[in-house]
Amino acid sequence: MQLDDDVVGSVINRLRRAEGQIGGIIRMLQEGRDCEDVVTQLAAVSRALDKAGFAIISSGLQKCIAAGDGGEVDRAKLERLFLSLA
Repeated sequence: MQLDDDVVGSVINRLRRAEGQIGGIIRMLQEGRDCEDVVTQLAAVSRALDKAGFAIISSGLQKCIAAGDGGEVDRAKLERLFLSLA
């Protein structure tokens, strides 16, 4: 399955921001910054990664539904994908 270019672009931008945030977290740790600041940044990165994953999954589901190929949806597999992001 191929994702739409706009979804891919959005996800890549989000992942690049997360990549920058992770670099910032590493610097914060090396500088001995306050634990609360580090945890706040970790939470922000986690949310960014979750949103990227959900965008990919929802785009894939949208394509599957739109295709209407009559194929069965593997609900167990779908559930595992969603839970892997939880």
